[in-house]
Amino acid sequence: MAGWTIWGGALLLYALFRLWYDNWRGPLSTAEIDAFMAEVRGRFSGSNDPAVLRAFLEADDGKEFVMLNLVKVAQGKVADPVTGELVDGSTMMRRYSDPFVRRLLRRGGHPGMVGRKVGPYVDAWNVEADPGWSLFGLMRYRSRRDMIAMVRDPLFAEVHPYKLLGIPTTFSFPTQRQVSFYLGPRVWVALVLALGAALLQLAA
Repeated sequence: MAGWTIWGGALLLYALFRLWYDNWRGPLSTAEIDAFMAEVRGRFSGSNDPAVLRAFLEADDGKEFVMLNLVKVAQGKVADPVTGELVDGSTMMRRYSDPFVRRLLRRGGHPGMVGRKVGPYVDAWNVEADPGWSLFGLMRYRSRRDMIAMVRDPLFAEVHPYKLLGIPTTFSFPTQRQVSFYLGPRVWVALVLALGAALLQLAA
């Protein structure tokens, strides 16, 4: 197999990856935001403020972002809202999170890091007491457009009751990376493809 074919194939695969992974449509338009906010009107509950969400969407820069989630998993057993089956809170949470992550992957997003809490607050002031957080998660979104597409997905409404039962307490806010010592997929996918191409060329 000719070297140019191997490396050309690797380059094509990387281009296809970037077509999926990056946002090529730019920031949200005002019309898109208006249509979405009208669609979700009445769905807000708890301390969620539609004006805050709208401000975040209006400030769209077209770039990726990472949602930081703090999660308290329900302790003990909770009843399935459809079958009445008693299951662990963590199982109920996964009935929401597993299909959510699969849909997120389809839209170029993915978990960046998920971890369990291993101790109480060790540095905190002017905040409410620890409600008993269980997990944290960093979820990468390709764009704010993809976030609202996730909310619009019929699956979101279908599995949302599992979220409410499995996660009695949570809060989330969007972030953008400034400093990181972890290699993102843009880098490690390129490295894996380059290594594969080099090995193929050596074996040819």
